[in-house]
Amino acid sequence: MECSLSWYQSDFATPAAFRKKLLLLFTMLLLWVYIFYSCTALCLSVPSLGDAHGPGRQGPGAPEPEPEPKPKLLLRARQEVGERRPAREQPLASRSASRDLLQEDNSGGTEESPTAASGHPLKPFDPNPSGYGAKKLPQAIIIGVKKGGTRALLEFLRVHPDVRAVGAEPHFFDRHYDKGMEWYKDLMPKTLDGQITMEKTPSYFVTKEVAARIYAMSKDAKLIVVVRDPVTRAISDYTQTLSKKPDIPSFESLTFKNRTTGLIDTSWSAIQIGIYAKHLENWLQYFPMHQILFVSGERLISDPAGELGKVQDFLGLKRIITDKHFYFNKTKGFPCLKKPEGSSKPHCLGKTKGRTHPNIEPEVVQRLRDFYRPFNMKFYQMTGQNFGWD
Repeated sequence: MECSLSWYQSDFATPAAFRKKLLLLFTMLLLWVYIFYSCTALCLSVPSLGDAHGPGRQGPGAPEPEPEPKPKLLLRARQEVGERRPAREQPLASRSASRDLLQEDNSGGTEESPTAASGHPLKPFDPNPSGYGAKKLPQAIIIGVKKGGTRALLEFLRVHPDVRAVGAEPHFFDRHYDKGMEWYKDLMPKTLDGQITMEKTPSYFVTKEVAARIYAMSKDAKLIVVVRDPVTRAISDYTQTLSKKPDIPSFESLTFKNRTTGLIDTSWSAIQIGIYAKHLENWLQYFPMHQILFVSGERLISDPAGELGKVQDFLGLKRIITDKHFYFNKTKGFPCLKKPEGSSKPHCLGKTKGRTHPNIEPEVVQRLRDFYRPFNMKFYQMTGQNFGWD
């Protein structure tokens, strides 16, 4: 009995020893609770062990499909692009036929992205839907010209699985250069290895400072210029302005400084943009001719596959976009992309992409042709191409 009492007194009689053992027991309990909840959270983070009604489940008791590895998913996405010519998202609103075919609409100098009939932005097929890759500065830029067909070219190019482009015009090098390269880079879409990052801003070609700024970004940048008969381009330009400002003076009065003498007002931007040779001289101070591709706006309508073939070669891309991607819409008067699988309508440019030109006096048109002729001849010599505008 004395021995038992001694044991009791040595282990439990001291309050400090009792509290120490109790604290140890409580600590072990907390540790087990922490381990239990950690294991539970880990299990829930695994898709096949989480919510039975989450994505990929067919209902209670249904077998869970085995997920494909990410590389296989990316490969399948690219293969489907080649098989579904083109895997784009769907139709734009229809519009009436006009002479202003395939031309872009620069609202306030900034061209809006295409919109569907619902009025929501149209999102083309995304060859990188999972968002893998990294944002990069563009390796190729469509630098001009306004009302030449740059929107049509960009929309056609975006069919290619190796082209990733900004839909809206960034206007970085002419309006937002002070925001810096990181701001510009952040506007770009993510690209995978082998894909090209592109953007288009038609006003670049006629803005003097832009050539030096693009050269500072990348002296190896590839530049694309879509050109069009400068007379019809000027009328198209005026037509667009007229649609927004119906009270502007007539085309004829804006064309001449003095109607009697027939002196053309080259300070009017609609006229000035079409003096292509003058603008090209500025670009050739920084970029060699082999880094600049000139696309015919007229041939982009009559032979879109042919022009797209040249562009794909210029960009070092495989010729995936061919005549099988296009059909000519006689009602609209320009080519459209053939309807993708699962769509009942083709992919055409929106209703703002084409306005009926006003009737211009034939004498004014002829005087403009006479004015542009020497500049056109010089442009033909500089580029080594005859665009047939005379």
